Amino acid sequence: MKRIVTALRRGRLVSGVGAVAAALALTAAVQAPAFAQPGASVRPGAATVPVPTPESLAPAYADCPEDLPEGADRTKWRCEVTAAYGRIKLGGIDLPDIKPITLVHAEGPLPDGTFGQVFGSVRAEPTPVPGAPGLSVRAEYGGYADFLTSGAVDLKFRLASPLLNRACAIGTDGHPVKLRLTKDAPSTWLSQDPPLVRFPARDDTFTTPAATGCGPLGRALNHRFALPAASGESVVTYTAYYTFRTYDRLPSA
Repeated sequence: MKRIVTALRRGRLVSGVGAVAAALALTAAVQAPAFAQPGASVRPGAATVPVPTPESLAPAYADCPEDLPEGADRTKWRCEVTAAYGRIKLGGIDLPDIKPITLVHAEGPLPDGTFGQVFGSVRAEPTPVPGAPGLSVRAEYGGYADFLTSGAVDLKFRLASPLLNRACAIGTDGHPVKLRLTKDAPSTWLSQDPPLVRFPARDDTFTTPAATGCGPLGRALNHRFALPAASGESVVTYTAYYTFRTYDRLPSA
C-alpha cells in the first residue's frame, strides 16, 4: 500500500459595489424565496472558457511546496498545477460557471519506495451568485487534501457582500465541505511536452453545512439558500486541466 505524506498548510488566497444600493439588493435577494430547490437537477455550465495552456498555468508554480520529505529526489518529485472549470451547487446556491479554482501540490517517490504528496495551495476568484446582486462565493482550502488515492479535498466557501461579516462562510476549518471527487471519463493528453492533461470529475454525495459567521442576516441567508443541505442536494462537476514539472525544472531552479 502506498504511504501518503501530506503537508497541510493554509492555502494562500487571491482574493465592493455602491454600498446602499447593493445592501438593498442583497437584502431583497436573501429574503426572497429560494430559486433552486434541494435535489434539483444540475447540468454542466454552458459558458465557453478559453482552454488553459501550460504557459498560462505556469505562474502557479510559485506555490509549489518547498518542504519536501527528507531524501526526496527533486528530479523525480513533480509539482502539479490543476485548474478546474465547471459548476458548483451548494444547497440553493447555484453557480453554473465558477471562476477557475487552481490547486497546487507535489508528489513523488519516497526513499522507501512508496509515494508521498505535499499540499501547496488553493486559489480562486469570487464568483457572483445569480439572483443575489452583490453576493459572491470564493473557494478556500479547508485543511485536507489527498490527490494520490481518493480525490479528496476539503474546502470552505467564503461568502462576500456589503451586508455580511467578513467571516461569513459555508464550512469552517473544523467542519469543511468534504469533497471526494471521481472522474467521469478517462484523462486526455492535450500536449506531451510541455504536458497538459484534461479530465472531468464530479461529486454529488457530499453534505453542505450552514453558513456561519455572517452576522444579523445569517439566519435569513441560510433559509434563502436551503442550508444546511443533505447528501444529494449539492453537486460539484467540472473539467480540470493540469500540468506539471519536476522540481529540478521549476522556474526557481
